Parts: sequence; structure tokens; C-alpha cells
Amino acid sequence: MAEIKNQKHFVLVHGACHGAWCWHKLKPLLESTSNRVTLLDLAASGINMKAIQDVQTIDDYTEPLLELLASLQLNEKVILVGHSLGGLNLALAMEKFPEKIAVAVFLSAFMPDTTHKPSFVLEQYNERTPAEDWLDTQFLPYSNSQRHLTTMFFGPKFLSSKLYQLSPTEDLELAKTLLRPGSLFLYDLSKADDFSTKGYGSVTRVFVVCDEDLAIPVEFQRWMIQNSAVEEVMEIKGADHMPMFCKPKELFHCLSEIANKYA
Repeated sequence: MAEIKNQKHFVLVHGACHGAWCWHKLKPLLESTSNRVTLLDLAASGINMKAIQDVQTIDDYTEPLLELLASLQLNEKVILVGHSLGGLNLALAMEKFPEKIAVAVFLSAFMPDTTHKPSFVLEQYNERTPAEDWLDTQFLPYSNSQRHLTTMFFGPKFLSSKLYQLSPTEDLELAKTLLRPGSLFLYDLSKADDFSTKGYGSVTRVFVVCDEDLAIPVEFQRWMIQNSAVEEVMEIKGADHMPMFCKPKELFHCLSEIANKYA
């Protein structure tokens, strides 16, 4: 019983256009040391049945994660890990359920602050990213009546040269098969209330830098760390934007260290 009582519970949150499937290498590694691991598909992701056109706000998109945290037993805390755009899902979850989260891990993820709009980090990213860097990524309006809302879908060139450039070819092929259109929810985030110091700001944060990331470059990762203080910064050497594919063992050791220290 003691082992179960001290068991660490990891909740892994995927990035845009991806799904729970992207953690298939990491999950068994974490479970091999008696951790509990929960993977979930955000709305309109993975095998979640919704279409992206029916998901218009970051709250709607994050609903599966918020429902999971609401269902936890009293005093149960999780280690929340968010990758890429998943950092904004983490922020929303931290705002609503700070008492349920032992530590939040931003894995080369967008990390907002408490002094600007929730959209600020994405707006800064877009300002610093030339349009041509998106390569064959498609941005399309939700519909004629909702042209202010935009879907996003990564093309094969963007995947192979910006996200998966150091990852195994079979993982890139898996992504090409399973990706679904997503959204940055920029319009909704620009209208949302700032994250608070009492909610989001009260949760311990660790940022994990991927030093060969070409999608969210190291300079921008470092800028976010400066912009919004964290408890600790860790780094995975030789990792592209998808460390769960190119450096799963290193990511496992990194998360284990974080769990032992903060959970």
C-alpha cells in the first residue's frame, strides 16, 4: 500500500494537431518505475470525436483536461506536463485547479505570464516568426460566418524540417497519419482575462528546453523563461521539437528528476 500511496501521477498534454498517441514511447518508461500515467486527447484531437470547427475557445479545447482534474480525489496532486501549445492548456488548468497540481512542466511549450493577455506569448512568437517559416502549414477560416477563427494544419515539409528533423522516420510517418487540424485560439486568448498570481502563478513551474528545436527556437524558449519566472530550467541536449520521439529516455530521466524533487 505504501508504494501506491507514494505513487507519482503524470498527466501528459500534447501540442497542436497532435494527440495522446505522441506519448507512446514515454508512457511505458514512466510506468516502468511504478508511476501512474494519464494520457488524454484534447477536444478535436487524437480520437476525440469533436471537429475543430466545433471547438471555438481554449476552454472548449481544454475541457478533457479540466474534467480530469475536477475528478481527482481530495488532496490528490498530479505532475502536469505540457508540450508546445499544450503549455496554454496547462496555464488554464493551473488557473482553475492550482491545488491539484504539484508541479507544471513546460516542455518546449508556450508559457504565458500574469501581466499580459494570455495571447501575448503567441503574438510575440508570430511577430518573430516570418510567414515563410511556416512552410506548407495551412491556416484556414473556420467558416464563412466565423472568419475571425482560424484552423491550423501542419504540412509534411513543416513536420520533417521544423518539428521532427532529428526524430526517427517512422515517428514522422506516424504523425503524418494521425495529425488533425488544430487552432492557436488566438482570438479567444486575446479576449480572455489575464492569468492570476493566485491561480496560475501559484503553481511551481519547471521549463524544459530542447536545444535543437526549430519550431520554438531556443532563443524564444529563453525569452519566455525570462518573461515569466520559473522554479527551475532543465535542458535536453540534441532534442528537436519532439523530445518524446527523438530523446524519450532523456525526457524520462528529466521528468523523473522533477517528480522526485517537486511532487
